[in-house]
Amino acid sequence: MAGRAYWKGYLKLSLVSCPVKLYSATSASAGKISFNLLHKDTLNRVQQKYHDPERGEVDRADLVKGYQFEKDRYVVVTSDELEAVEIESSKTIDIDGFVKASEIDPIYFDSTYYLAPDGPIAEETYAVILEAMKKVDEVAIARIVLNGRERLVAIEPIPEGFRMMTLRSAKEIREPSTALDKLNAKVSDDMLAMASMIIQQKQIEFDPQTFEDRYEGAVMELVKSKIAGGQPVISKAPERGNVVNLMDALRRSIEEERRPPAPSLAKAAGPAKAGVKKAEPKVALAKPAEKKKKSSAA
Repeated sequence: MAGRAYWKGYLKLSLVSCPVKLYSATSASAGKISFNLLHKDTLNRVQQKYHDPERGEVDRADLVKGYQFEKDRYVVVTSDELEAVEIESSKTIDIDGFVKASEIDPIYFDSTYYLAPDGPIAEETYAVILEAMKKVDEVAIARIVLNGRERLVAIEPIPEGFRMMTLRSAKEIREPSTALDKLNAKVSDDMLAMASMIIQQKQIEFDPQTFEDRYEGAVMELVKSKIAGGQPVISKAPERGNVVNLMDALRRSIEEERRPPAPSLAKAAGPAKAGVKKAEPKVALAKPAEKKKKSSAA
C-alpha cells in the first residue's frame, strides 16, 4: 500500500490529461545513524531558539518570511500570498517533448520520484501514455512546481509505471575546468595495457544491494561499546604497503587480481553474485601475503 502522496495534479500530453500523484522514490534517512546535540556538562539535549536583536528570544509563531532587496531592508511575503502564486506547472506536469535517455548528462539528475495514476479512472490514460513511451524508448521532458520552485524533470517508463527525476538547472552545474586542470602526464603503452588488463579482471555485476556502509557499521560498534560501558571500539583502516613506482604497482595489482579466492570465501559468494563479491576475498588475502613477506625478510 502506497503512503501519502507528495504531490497531486495532472500529467498532460498535448490535449490528453491524466490525474497523477507523486511519491518519493528514495529515503535519505533510511539506516542512518543520527546524533543529537547535548550540553557537554549536563548532557541535556539543547533546543534551537530564535533571537531578535531588540526583543531577545522570540517564538516561532512570530516569524515571517522576508526578502532582502537592499541592505537591512526587507519586504514581507506571507504564506498565503506564496500559496496563491500559481503557474501552469503548479498543478500540471505538461510534457514539452521527448529525448533519448542517453542525451541527458547524469550530472543533471537530482531527486527521484514515482508517478502513479490517481484513481482507477486515470489508469487507462496512464497506461496508454506509458505503453507509447515504452514503444518509442524515450523519456519525457516536462516541468513541475515543487518546494517553492519550478523544476525541469525527466519522466521515464519502467516496467511498473513512470519514474520521474528532477533535473538541476544549467546555472547549478559547475564546469569541469573549475576543478580539473589539463593533464600534462604522458602515458606509456605498457602502463596503459597493464591498467586495461586490471580493469578487465575487475569486471563485476552492479548490484547496490551488496553495498554495506562499513563506516556506519564501525560507528555503531563504537556506540554499542560505549553503551555497554567498556573500552570504546574504534576501527582502524589497514596500513597500506609502500609501492616503489607506478609500473611496480601495476604488476603487483595484476598478480593480486589473478589470485583465486579461498575455497570457503568463494563458496560464500555464491555463483549468482560471484562477480560482485569477487573483490572481497582479495582484500582478505592481501594481509596474510604481506605478513609472510615480512617474516621471511626478518
